[in-house]
Amino acid sequence: MSERLDAVARAYDEIAAELEQALAHVRVAAEHYRNELVPRGAAHAWAAHGHLLAAREQLEAQARDHAANSTTEPA
Repeated sequence: MSERLDAVARAYDEIAAELEQALAHVRVAAEHYRNELVPRGAAHAWAAHGHLLAAREQLEAQARDHAANSTTEPA
C-alpha cells in the first residue's frame, strides 16, 4: 500500500474512533436520563455532539483532499 493510501486509511480509522466515542456517550446519556441524572445526561450528550463535530471536520478534510486530487478527465 502506498504511503498516501495508508494515510487516508488512518484518517478514516480516526473518524471511526470519533464516531464510536460519540455512540458511547449517547448510550451513557440515555442511561443517565433514565436515572433522572439530567446534568450528567446533558454532559454526555454534549460530549457526543463534540465527537460528531470532530468526525464531521475530519470527513470534510477528506472530501477537500479528494476534490483536490480528482480530475474530470476520463480514466
